[in-house]
Amino acid sequence: MSEDIDAVLLEATGKMDKAISVAREDFSTIRTGRATPAMFNKINVDYYGTFTPLNQLASFVTPEARMILITPYDKGAAAGIEKALRDSDLGINPTTDGNVIRVALPQLTEERRKEYIKSARTKGEDAKISIRNIRRGAKEALEAMQKDGTAGEDEVRRAEKTLDEVTHKHTEHIDEILKNKEAELLEV
Repeated sequence: MSEDIDAVLLEATGKMDKAISVAREDFSTIRTGRATPAMFNKINVDYYGTFTPLNQLASFVTPEARMILITPYDKGAAAGIEKALRDSDLGINPTTDGNVIRVALPQLTEERRKEYIKSARTKGEDAKISIRNIRRGAKEALEAMQKDGTAGEDEVRRAEKTLDEVTHKHTEHIDEILKNKEAELLEV
């Protein structure tokens, strides 16, 4: 295969890997029965007029499976952190003693678990759409190479077959991550 075709395939694979990383990060923000610092990755706190990611403002400790302690680096940020946690879609009610914010995660109800599974499936489908869009872009680039004569028909056909295999592998990976997340959510 020509270097141009290899470059297109390499770029598409890199972008698909990135889509999987984004999906994995999105899945980690969905709450399960256990407390994890990753649950708070998407929470932004109004810190002196600037919205700042919570994980840049505090440290996290998980002393128990359903308890997390958040210690702000700046004690003045505690009220803002507490407000951001309350306003988040995690369904938590934090308490503070001035230095440490305690977050006790309530037991997930069956209804809430189903909502989280639905959310996970939506995120998984978004990731697959992203991968298919990357495939489409690479396929168009390959067809353009064939059209302008920089690559032969057989080369392009082989490259498209490779692209389809890579796409299939990545969508299966998303399905596997989703299946694991669903199992984690159903675990009581």
